[in-house]
Amino acid sequence: MARRQATGATPPPPDDHPPRGHRSGDGPNGQAKMRVLAYVSIGVTAVMVAGALTAYTVYRDAFSNINEKSVKGDIINPRPPETGALNVLLVGSDTRAGEGNAKYGQQLARQADAGGKRTDTIILMHISPDRDKAQLISFPRDSLVQIPKCKNEATKQEMAPRRDMINSAYSSGGIACTMSTIETLTGIRVNHFVEVDFSGFKNIVDALDGIEICLKTGVNDKASKLVLPAGKSLLDGEKALGYVRLRKYGDGSDIQRIKRQQIFLSKVVAKATSSELLTDVGRLRDFVAAAGQSVTMDPELANDTEQLIRIAMSAKEMTANGVKFITVPWGPAPEDPNRVVWKEPDATELFTAIRTDTEVTAATPSASAGTGTSAKPKAKVKPEQVRVQVLNGTKTVGKAREVADELAKQGFNVVGLGNFEAPGGVSLPKSEIHYAKTVEAAADHAVVLGASVLPKPQAASGKVAATNPQTYSSTTTAAAGAAPKGTPIIQLVVGEDFDSVKVTKLPDSVQQNSLTASEQRNVCT
Repeated sequence: MARRQATGATPPPPDDHPPRGHRSGDGPNGQAKMRVLAYVSIGVTAVMVAGALTAYTVYRDAFSNINEKSVKGDIINPRPPETGALNVLLVGSDTRAGEGNAKYGQQLARQADAGGKRTDTIILMHISPDRDKAQLISFPRDSLVQIPKCKNEATKQEMAPRRDMINSAYSSGGIACTMSTIETLTGIRVNHFVEVDFSGFKNIVDALDGIEICLKTGVNDKASKLVLPAGKSLLDGEKALGYVRLRKYGDGSDIQRIKRQQIFLSKVVAKATSSELLTDVGRLRDFVAAAGQSVTMDPELANDTEQLIRIAMSAKEMTANGVKFITVPWGPAPEDPNRVVWKEPDATELFTAIRTDTEVTAATPSASAGTGTSAKPKAKVKPEQVRVQVLNGTKTVGKAREVADELAKQGFNVVGLGNFEAPGGVSLPKSEIHYAKTVEAAADHAVVLGASVLPKPQAASGKVAATNPQTYSSTTTAAAGAAPKGTPIIQLVVGEDFDSVKVTKLPDSVQQNSLTASEQRNVCT
């Protein structure tokens, strides 16, 4: 009965207004109007559902065409632990092997057939655990780094560790060696990888109907086969490939080329997530199909359709919240001015910030550990308000100062150092936090300290006895000075499980190597 009513002709409502004293929904005419509105709402809902199903089908069909490559068995080094974050290694390969790539160099095509290839681009895409923020870390291909032992991609023979340019890991050991190199250098687990070659890159750009860039000066470069005027240009796939590979422009450095690649990628992300594309089913289908056919992924990612769709559908939100592009802090290599080395400790602090981004939301630690209850701090406590005494509960000499320096860099008010003797004279297995029972605010301060230490220490009321206590002084922060009345001192007893202090304050060099909002808009570079 309902089906017949839904498909049958519905009399249109009369043109005149309802009589005074009656609501438009009353009476036979009002009921007819309501039926019309009901059918309209059903129709709108149907369109929305159909659109969602169409988008799902577009993604699902495209993902079924992704090229797969399994490399798990070729990673022979210990791997960092998994976290809630998603880290994907993006590699732009300059291999000349395969249809469409050979025209970029016949000699290199023959080398590629023999297993040799290089990577023009190495980027680690870090997506936060709650999938609302993204950071893309660029690794200069001219970086001199320690390459770990790897399997040769062609022969599967183990290659000894060596100091070399970072892109040499890809040349000899392929994506498996590149993943292992990034993991050993950064301590960050690489969950998945995506490879894109020349043809794939061009197909993606063409499917977006080109990308607009802006140059301060014109380009006429034979090596990259690129001729562009000053000002704005709409680049198709072929010209876009020349643009991102361009070396003889500006200062000719790999660092400047990375900046251009980041600008271009930010514009690709913006256009791929624009409402203009997402609401055009035909164009969306073409784009996703081109993207699916143009990349190679590990099977775990390629076959996880739901994960891929979640990433794709969250791209809009990530763009709105700001995708950050960062280049690893670097400086010229002392032994070769044409190469770079990573600036320390800045690079390590960047990697620690990425590695310790592990919590989906700000957890509410127990403010009264041991009682089975939990409570939020009554007022927001800042790190600089938290006075900390760091005690070494391990047998590692100098561990307390090492941890104290890390806390001081992140703004904590470290006031003292010392040791802690665990029962039996053994090393303390797990870190602990202790605070005074009698100070009301102490638990709140302990919460803030605990949230910044990984793994999160167990907190308990009641302080412990310190041996060899001493005052702490640091070159990274101002002197602690006199504490306000009632400010508690929280004890952090470092155990064997201590990993790191969360990095939230990055060095200036990291900020200087980040792509600014104006650069992402590409106001003529």
